[in-house]
Amino acid sequence: MTLATAVQTLEDTERLFEVVDFQPWPEQAEIIYCDARYIIVTGGEQGGKSLTTSKLFLKRWPEDMATRWDGDRALLYWLVGSDYANTEEEFNYIRDDFVQIFGVGAVRASKRVDPGYIEITMPDENKPRIRVETKSAKDPRRLARTAPNGIMACEASQLDITSFHRIDGRTAPRRGWMVLSGTLEGSMGWYPSVAEAWKNDRGERRGFELPSWVNRSLYPGGRNDPEILRMEQDKPDEFFMERIAGKRVPPAGLVHGEFRPDIHVQELEYVVGEPVTIWTDPGYSGAYACEVSQEINGQIHVFDEIYQTGLITSEIIDIAKQRPWYRDFSNHVIDVAGWQHQAMAAPAEIWLSETGVYPTSQKVMIPEGIERLKSFLKVNPTNNLPKIVFSPKCEGILSEFGARTCPLPEYIGQDRPYRWKTDREGNIVGTTPEDKFNHGIKAVTYGIVDRYGFSTSKNRNKIPVRRFGRR
Repeated sequence: MTLATAVQTLEDTERLFEVVDFQPWPEQAEIIYCDARYIIVTGGEQGGKSLTTSKLFLKRWPEDMATRWDGDRALLYWLVGSDYANTEEEFNYIRDDFVQIFGVGAVRASKRVDPGYIEITMPDENKPRIRVETKSAKDPRRLARTAPNGIMACEASQLDITSFHRIDGRTAPRRGWMVLSGTLEGSMGWYPSVAEAWKNDRGERRGFELPSWVNRSLYPGGRNDPEILRMEQDKPDEFFMERIAGKRVPPAGLVHGEFRPDIHVQELEYVVGEPVTIWTDPGYSGAYACEVSQEINGQIHVFDEIYQTGLITSEIIDIAKQRPWYRDFSNHVIDVAGWQHQAMAAPAEIWLSETGVYPTSQKVMIPEGIERLKSFLKVNPTNNLPKIVFSPKCEGILSEFGARTCPLPEYIGQDRPYRWKTDREGNIVGTTPEDKFNHGIKAVTYGIVDRYGFSTSKNRNKIPVRRFGRR
């Protein structure tokens, strides 16, 4: 088949599928024929995620050729994985499909995927019309090059939140599309929460589930295949739902379950010359959290963070003084307990002495503080923006929201979000959350209340504000 013939099949994708001998299962067809710009798929083990992704690409590139090709520069596509090995299945499917469609003479492909490429060049042309490249998230520099027309994230649940936002940003210059597919690695972190949110979206974003029993070659009986029923009986419910059914099991007791990494996490930079505020919770029994923010165009940007254990206040201040934004540091809010004297000077006094910026404080009751932060996480329906967003660099507070694993040395790789107290069945018990893994969230809450007040009038018992010149 020539490229011109392939483009003509835009109105009849089935002809392309016939050439490559592919007949989609109904669950696959729903994904492949979806025209949303952004698609996320949570799949069960051996559910055909890689095959589905490759065939979605097979359906989409003729559309891009008809509407986006400029007659000169090749259409560019990326296969992105947490490492190159995770791109191999999709790479092989796409290469083999192209050979069947165009013939071996038109297809030039690398033997390896670390990195790898596939190019389609017509016999009477010197330049390729299509190029597919593999990318590894371990080398972020490769994710900052020429923007592609489409991105396929392979085993996307293994990507970190920073990589997700980086590839999402690369779709913007060419108004490219993106499909992410992966097996749920537990129901915490950015991938399950984004998948759940996109599943309820009917705009540019769509979420799908691709359970293991969709693969009729492995499970001829589908959902009622004897092997599927055996696993449902023998495996824990959470394992079956996540690893076989491809469904998220909502984590029990998240205090801020409304936090969405695709909305509340953005690539943010320090804006030179704009006032910088530090919100601090000294975290006597956990992390010493300093959330660093600026208000830009009416939205709070938490663009940096100091999140440490085992350091005293003076050492935290030393870290702050090394950051570029320290020159614009002019406001500080601290937990009211930061003024209480311990065996030595209170943290607030040390901050004042060593920075010359007076830390303001007021008592914030837990229920009121939770509701106030929720009000800032809520998306404004008029502009589709929340009042506060966070940089991917703020790993500590993102782990408290449940958007990534904990960065503290003793909990590396573990989920440690801010939770309500629950019983063995996962039912919420009591009216206050567990007072741990929440120091970044508490710091931000103190800052919001100090700057914007409570949602309703409260008795504030506020310490008077005094400003001192910088020393």
